[in-house]
Amino acid sequence: MGAAGPGRCGRDPCGALCLVLTYLSVGYADYVILTHILLQPGFRGSLWCPFHAVMFNLIVLLLLACHTRAVFADPGMVPLPDTAIDFSDLRSNTPHKSERSNEDWTVCNRCETYRPPRAHHCRICHRCVRRMDHHCPWINNCVGELNQKYFIQFLFYTGLASLYAMGLVLTTWLWPVDRSFPGKMEGVAGGVSNNHVQMAHCIVLLVESILFGVFVTVIFYDQVVSIITDETPIEQLRNRLLKEARREVAHTRKPKIALLREVFGRGFVMCWFFPCNCSPPSGGAPAYSYLPNYDV
Repeated sequence: MGAAGPGRCGRDPCGALCLVLTYLSVGYADYVILTHILLQPGFRGSLWCPFHAVMFNLIVLLLLACHTRAVFADPGMVPLPDTAIDFSDLRSNTPHKSERSNEDWTVCNRCETYRPPRAHHCRICHRCVRRMDHHCPWINNCVGELNQKYFIQFLFYTGLASLYAMGLVLTTWLWPVDRSFPGKMEGVAGGVSNNHVQMAHCIVLLVESILFGVFVTVIFYDQVVSIITDETPIEQLRNRLLKEARREVAHTRKPKIALLREVFGRGFVMCWFFPCNCSPPSGGAPAYSYLPNYDV
């Protein structure tokens, strides 16, 4: 194996801060749901209390599992060579190629190595990443060929948890489960209680859920579009610039289900919702090393 380099964003303060904010936000949402909504008189004496507690915490557990996999999984970093590679053949006027076409392979001047098609250099991770989508501070890692599945799952469960939390808060305010407490169920548009602390927590949770819900929904949509169009944001920008320059853009379209299976694997569709390797991705990502098949 080649040199490990400076590590995967271990020294990025913005990424570390976003990680802390992520876990604090999830923990706070779980605290408010359990303490200030489900354990209040309106829910505490009904069967809805354990049901919602189990369901919400199951979503939170999946959210944290997907987030952890996205953080610690290798996004598809291109291996570094053990020894320096001579690039003089590429600097000559007549570069050589083998019978197998390698015209999409490029040279990264920062990593000083060959990089395969669709790989790009991340200035934060200081490494080239295969099929790099973007660097996400919320996972303190790049989103690439090998961890995009976990990142999308994290977005999905974050949006689902936000929607669940919004539903519980609004339902408790508008349709209180227990109407036998008229002294406590009055005031703020059918609100849950006269307790100002409880009301403040619910308002903060509602605002947090709306902000995170809208944010992850937009990113989730962008990720799905990126997969089914088979273009990362970097490639979309490059192709847009090429079209503006009236240069031909070579792009082969694949079936959408095939593109989705390249990210989520060939297993059953139900496996796409869990942060596990039910089957290897169909892209065959780790099949090549840092050196292409140049005939030099």
